[in-house]
Amino acid sequence: MNRDRLHFLFLNVGHFLDHLFTLIFATVAALTLSREWGLSYGQLIAYATPGFFAFGLFSYPAGWLADKWSRDGMMAVFFIGSGVSAIATGFASTPLQIGIGLFVIGIFAAIYHPVGLAMVVTKWKNTGMRLAVNGVWGNLGVASAALLTGYLIDNAGWRSAFFIPGVVSIVIGIAYAIARWPEILEDRRAVAATPVAIAPMPADLKAILLRISIIVFFTTAVSSVIFQATTFALPKVFDERLRGVAASFSKWLEAVGVPGNTDIATMIGAFAFIVFAVASMAQLAVGKSLDLVGPRRVFMVVATMQIVFFFIMPGLTDGLAFAAALGFMLGAFGQIPINDFMIGKVATGEARARAYGIRYVVSFSALAATLPLIAFVHENWGFDVLFRILAAAALVILAAVSLLPRKLPAAA
Repeated sequence: MNRDRLHFLFLNVGHFLDHLFTLIFATVAALTLSREWGLSYGQLIAYATPGFFAFGLFSYPAGWLADKWSRDGMMAVFFIGSGVSAIATGFASTPLQIGIGLFVIGIFAAIYHPVGLAMVVTKWKNTGMRLAVNGVWGNLGVASAALLTGYLIDNAGWRSAFFIPGVVSIVIGIAYAIARWPEILEDRRAVAATPVAIAPMPADLKAILLRISIIVFFTTAVSSVIFQATTFALPKVFDERLRGVAASFSKWLEAVGVPGNTDIATMIGAFAFIVFAVASMAQLAVGKSLDLVGPRRVFMVVATMQIVFFFIMPGLTDGLAFAAALGFMLGAFGQIPINDFMIGKVATGEARARAYGIRYVVSFSALAATLPLIAFVHENWGFDVLFRILAAAALVILAAVSLLPRKLPAAA
């Protein structure tokens, strides 16, 4: 494997681990801690909220450090720091301790998106497809968080769901630092060099870029609410609506002699994994379409898909609920690379990490704010009302995206 392919593989694995770390607690809270610690699902969600605020708040400083020091160096810090903080979180014995651990995980996890995505869009051609492939890895991390955590809960306890990925991330971080050491040193020399002057931007181009930026950051915030509400809550949604199906599959697997404990937690995690994994493939189609036809039409299609499936989800159970969940997750995952594609096209290479940093401050602040929304709506009305709220949010996105220009200007 040549150096470029190895580097892209490292970045993809980083995206996988980033989303895995941030969603381990979602399954742990839904399937075991609410019973083990005697707290409601809504009460436990409160302890995850500061971690998601850190996930957003520290994105811009991470991008700034990457531009001023080294993007490769920051990626090594991401791998090792996330791993160490995950292991520490696994030792928590109170809700406050686990909340502090999730906050520290959020600080290190914040590094990936402004730094890793800036590297993907700067270094390789076919930006849409590269972002899509990278996005699939990230979404498989979302999917694996539910699957692996559910399996480990049944077979080794919830603490192992933090310990094992933490050790893996540290090992990968050391390997990344060794493999990219020449580039880390080169980044430091490049930062010390005299910056190149940039020509002033024409007024009409400034106006177009301002319009695109407003739409990008607005849709980023609303899309993040949808993404967080679906990915974080789906294990709990399936726990409520597919529990009978999960029990039947568990008995069948036990009857056919599948090794290990395949209790309901494992089956709920498996169902969530299937939905997340299949839905993540939508990004490949979206990435190809972005390179061919641009973001406006693609964004309108995925927004429409979400409106339809969120609207029909209330009241569904068993197989129909599973099918509708797959439909709205296809839209939720499909929209992920679109804003990143637009930033990559209109931001200059020198400032891309900071531009992505701002994008993810907005995104992950919205993610954090969504957790109290999930808790409040679930405690008072249940998930049917949440799905109606998300359908309205997707409609707002569709209206905003219709204002995008049909063709993006090149980076200034």
